[in-house]
Amino acid sequence: MVDLNAFMVVAEEQSFTRAAAKLGTSQSTLSHTIRRLETRLNVRLLTRTTRRVAPTEAGERLLTTLVPALDTISSEIASLSELSERPSGTVRITTSEHAANTLLWPALAKILPDYPDLHVELAIDASLTDIVAERFDAGVRLEETIARDMIAVPIGPPLRMAVVGAPSYFERHSIPQKPQDLSHHTCINLRLPTSGGVYAWELEKGKRALRVRVDGQLTFNNVPMIRQAALDGFGLACVMEDQIAAYLEEGRLIRVLEDWCPAFPGYHLYYPSRRQSSAAFRLIVDALRYRK
Repeated sequence: MVDLNAFMVVAEEQSFTRAAAKLGTSQSTLSHTIRRLETRLNVRLLTRTTRRVAPTEAGERLLTTLVPALDTISSEIASLSELSERPSGTVRITTSEHAANTLLWPALAKILPDYPDLHVELAIDASLTDIVAERFDAGVRLEETIARDMIAVPIGPPLRMAVVGAPSYFERHSIPQKPQDLSHHTCINLRLPTSGGVYAWELEKGKRALRVRVDGQLTFNNVPMIRQAALDGFGLACVMEDQIAAYLEEGRLIRVLEDWCPAFPGYHLYYPSRRQSSAAFRLIVDALRYRK
């Protein structure tokens, strides 16, 4: 186990000097450890030059198996030590800004005062982060975007999209009665952070599901800007219902095509199925879990 960990650190640092400093040992001892491992396996794992250390093909194959295996072992050891302890340590979660504001922070604000040893890192990122590669404990996304090999826990109610425009906009334009009418309207587009493409408005009625490409003067990669442009009368917007509910009540926005915007499954917390959860992680999952 010690030999394998030493090999992994040398491969990651690409230097015996940096790896020895990280492991708290001497360079000569570390070099001897690696030679002993290579002798035992009867294969060369590292290529050494005066400027760089790099894994051989055999070393790369070993790393592919070794890194996730050691991560799992470390997680198991951490979980065993926490079985009889209060929730503590750091839990890292990647999430969208909308989910963080509406679901995660309200739940975390309730439990954090009671657990001073619990630390939470929220990484606000609209892209589809690889939580395993980026060493996150969990992620929060819409159910349809989550890989099937993940455990997914619902943490929020169903959501709906809403197509809206300002009264000033409808003073100049007719109200669309069907999705096809959007081709005659000025619309505000959303640039997607994942693919860089423009979001096609997803509309559905009964068994009919449409992805409508709209056109207009403005494209943003930020929903608050889309909402503000709609409030200022620059076109129609397609946004989450809860993001404009207050403006609908105030009459500052008018909703259209409501019968083409059914509810869909909301946000889910997801994490690898092999993960042995800590007390801190279990506490957060329970606090976030959606209860109807």
